[in-house]
Amino acid sequence: MSFLESVSEASAEGDVAELYQYERGRLGYIPNYTRTFSIHPDAYHAWRRLISSIAKPMEERRYELVTVAAAGRLRSSYCMLAHGKILRDKFFGAGAVQLLVEDPASAPLDEVDRAVIDLAAKVVVDAGSVTKEDVDGLRALGLGDREILDVILAAAARSFFSKVLDATGTLPDHAFNDLAPALREALTVGRPIDAGAAP
Repeated sequence: MSFLESVSEASAEGDVAELYQYERGRLGYIPNYTRTFSIHPDAYHAWRRLISSIAKPMEERRYELVTVAAAGRLRSSYCMLAHGKILRDKFFGAGAVQLLVEDPASAPLDEVDRAVIDLAAKVVVDAGSVTKEDVDGLRALGLGDREILDVILAAAARSFFSKVLDATGTLPDHAFNDLAPALREALTVGRPIDAGAAP
């Protein structure tokens, strides 16, 4: 699950016990990322506040597209699987999500979508390569400066979370094996899915 020794469910107390109880009630299991952050719950809560403040004012579809674009460039299987699943469930079918990953030019995206995911990719790969022309291009497509900043914030924040999970060896949850094989394979761009059953 992780290179680090997390707090066991049996020994969890206080804040960590509440986190575990919440996740088990929500999902039926405790996600591996929650276990990793169990040894520093304050950092996890800070992350949740940050990402909520970024995502809340954004259109959910755009937030998920930005997140998948960023996670793909970061080779984060965990974030690709989690947010690819949301795109599948709420906005696209499995085939369209798979196209978005494997052949973006053929994916059912409009001009704004493509500009947004291009900016997100630039932010995570080389933020210094972002130019005024990139920003002006989004403005010309009708985005305001707050919307452009939201895209940048979402991509930069994903860099933090994805890198923490990969650097700690935190594997995507076993539950992602329930995805259709072709989509699961397309979204597994880095570390493999946890082979163990969900604890």
